[in-house]
Amino acid sequence: MSIESGRTLIVGPANVGKTTATGELLEQWLTEHGTDGVVALDFAPEVERDGRVLGGRLDRVTTLPAAVDYRALDAHAPRSEGADDEAALALARDNADRARALFADAPDDPTAVFVNDATIPFQADGDIGPLCAYCGAAQLVVANAFASDELGTGDPVSRHERTALTALREWADRVVTLDDPRG
Repeated sequence: MSIESGRTLIVGPANVGKTTATGELLEQWLTEHGTDGVVALDFAPEVERDGRVLGGRLDRVTTLPAAVDYRALDAHAPRSEGADDEAALALARDNADRARALFADAPDDPTAVFVNDATIPFQADGDIGPLCAYCGAAQLVVANAFASDELGTGDPVSRHERTALTALREWADRVVTLDDPRG
């Protein structure tokens, strides 16, 4: 897959290669265009569930040159860490607050933005406005997001995440869906 401009969203369940695909597109961009104006936003928490790690950071799947502005949020995994719905929502709010600070501190006017686990900052309210505002003038945006019912559906965090995912799908110029090879 080769992408030169626009907004691409890569979606699928856990552990199907969304981060790897994002990393590959980042590597391709760097090879063809260099590091100038490249920002990588990493919101992925790393959680072990049923003996497997869910999620993973971009720097696990690709080497990020020092010239790439890499911003990683030490994110909570609200559904896994919260004792109940309110505790999970409090963790999601903490992620959102710290993500807003990350956006505010990121370089102005990026050329290409790569976003790992794009819904994490928006699990508190579903509003993707901060991401859209930050990426508004970028030539290229590649983001990935979890799309599955496997972590829950009825809790507030899952409902807000689905709202954010729907908005991301509408915002994207193209959506790439990765399927679970395990069936």
